Amino acid sequence: MDRLHSDPRFLVCPDFMTERYRVSRISMVTATVTEEQAAGTLRNIWVTTNEDLCLQWQQQLVEDERQKAEKQRIDEEEHERQRVALQLEEATARADEKKKNRLKHIPIPMRPRPFANDEEALISEFAIRKLDKGQYIELYYWTNHGLEDAMINYRTRDDDSLVPTTGEDGSTVWISAASSKPAPGVIADRHLSPADFAQAIPRIVAALEERDWPQQCVLMLAQFWGGIMLHRYWNSRDLLAQRCIMLFQEEQRRAWHNAIPSSKGAWDISVIDEPTLARTFERVYRASLIRPDLPRADLQVSVPFT
Repeated sequence: MDRLHSDPRFLVCPDFMTERYRVSRISMVTATVTEEQAAGTLRNIWVTTNEDLCLQWQQQLVEDERQKAEKQRIDEEEHERQRVALQLEEATARADEKKKNRLKHIPIPMRPRPFANDEEALISEFAIRKLDKGQYIELYYWTNHGLEDAMINYRTRDDDSLVPTTGEDGSTVWISAASSKPAPGVIADRHLSPADFAQAIPRIVAALEERDWPQQCVLMLAQFWGGIMLHRYWNSRDLLAQRCIMLFQEEQRRAWHNAIPSSKGAWDISVIDEPTLARTFERVYRASLIRPDLPRADLQVSVPFT
C-alpha cells in the first residue's frame, strides 16, 4: 500500500459533468444510463475511494506514532546501556589503578596509634574451602549475619575432629569437621535483602583476591555483581523484578561455577544475559499467579538443574 503524503479529508469532490470528465461519462452511457447518471456513478466512486483513503490516513498516523515511540524507547535503552557501560568501565579502571598503586589507596582511619590490631573478620571455614576449590558458595557467608555466625561458631565449638574427603587428584585428604559443614542458618542468594547483598559483594571480592583466584575471574564476577546492582530490575519498585534479579544472580553464578570444570567450559559471566533474565522474570511472574494468596516474598520458584 502506497504511503499517503496529505490528508484526503481536505480533497474536494470534482464536478463530473464538466468537459474534463466527458470521456469518462460517455464511456458509461448506455441505452438505460444517461450522462447525468454516469456522472453520479463517478461521484459515488470518488466518495467511496476518498473514505478508504481517509481510513488509510488515520491508520498511517497511528503507525507513525507507534514507530516514533518505539524508536524513542530504543534510543533511551541504548543511552542507558552506554551510561551503565561507561560507569562499569570507569569502575574497572579505578579498581585496576588501585591494584597497581595499592599503598596510596589503603584507607587510614582517623584515630590514635592503636596498641594492637583490630580483630579481623572471621569467615566460615566451609566458605573458605569452597572458594579454594572454585565451587559455588552462598553470599550469605559474607553478610553481617554470616560473619557473626562464623564468629559465634568459632568461639563455641569444641569439635577439632578431622573427617576424610577426596582431593582433586583422587587421594584421601583429612580436613576439619567444621570446614565440611555448611552454616545451619545459611540463606540462599535469592532471599538476601539488597542491604545484605551490597554488604557481601566487596567482602567476597576481597576474599577471592586473597585466595589467589585468577584476576580475570575476579574481574568477571565483580563486573557481574556491578551489573546486577545497576540493572533496572534492581532499582525497580516492582517486588517481582527485585526477586527476579536476585534469583537470576544465584542461578547464573551457580551455573557458571558448575561449567568451569565441564568440557565446554564457562563463559564471561560479566555480560548480563538479558534473554535468560527475561525468562527468569516470566517464571517468577507465573509463580506469583499460581499462589496469589502468598506474599511475594514467600513465593517459591523452581530452580532448573544446571
